Amino acid sequence: MSAARSLAVVEVTRFRAHDPAYHDYVQVLIGRTIARAEELGWQVDRVAAADLGPASLLAQTDSADAVVIMGGEDIAPEFYGGRAGYEGESAHFPSADEGQVALVLRALERGTPLLGICRGHQIINVALGGTIIQHLGDATVHKNHGAPIAEIMSSHGVELVPGSAVSDLLGAERVQVQSAHHQAIDTLGEGLVVAGRTPEGEIEAIEHTQAPIVGVQWHPEDPGAPAGQLAALLSSLERVPAGVRVAA
Repeated sequence: MSAARSLAVVEVTRFRAHDPAYHDYVQVLIGRTIARAEELGWQVDRVAAADLGPASLLAQTDSADAVVIMGGEDIAPEFYGGRAGYEGESAHFPSADEGQVALVLRALERGTPLLGICRGHQIINVALGGTIIQHLGDATVHKNHGAPIAEIMSSHGVELVPGSAVSDLLGAERVQVQSAHHQAIDTLGEGLVVAGRTPEGEIEAIEHTQAPIVGVQWHPEDPGAPAGQLAALLSSLERVPAGVRVAA
């Protein structure tokens, strides 16, 4: 891969005065993603969707060869037909939602490789008409509820669909992951198939049947994630999946 290839790493916002501890942890995750991408030869442009607005976000990422949409706050319910006031509801950044949805649709149209992580995985689904489970409850494997932010990640297993792009990338049909989310994909968006689930059945990985678009609900960029997992998933940005994948 040429060192000149450009990667847009897209976050929600660079400003979270309302929650500095969470913001600091997000910076660790984004920083690790950028560092690993640069090690792999990408020229990285870090972009904050809410700070730019949809039009400027699309303009700034127009020449990107690939895109990563990072984790962050809940997607505003109006983007998937949900209701406000649900349990565990976080701050919303509708401008970021709008811009990131537009990024997914443009990537689909152009065939631009795109990886979604946590919120980014959900944005892919919402952009293509899917819906979100608004709260998984507090007694789940997906998040250490009530823990300090540095201990919020939960470790659990994910069963990958044999022959899926995600399974091929990670070289396994079962992986251990780091998660910190209270929402999950419900109905799938158009053109998407399931690439991984928890043993309990929640959707943890998706991919598009035709376009080079992959999403994972977990955080391969977390310091506690298995070695090599982030690099393996970033390699999805260097290839176009061949053929149609089979849903779980």
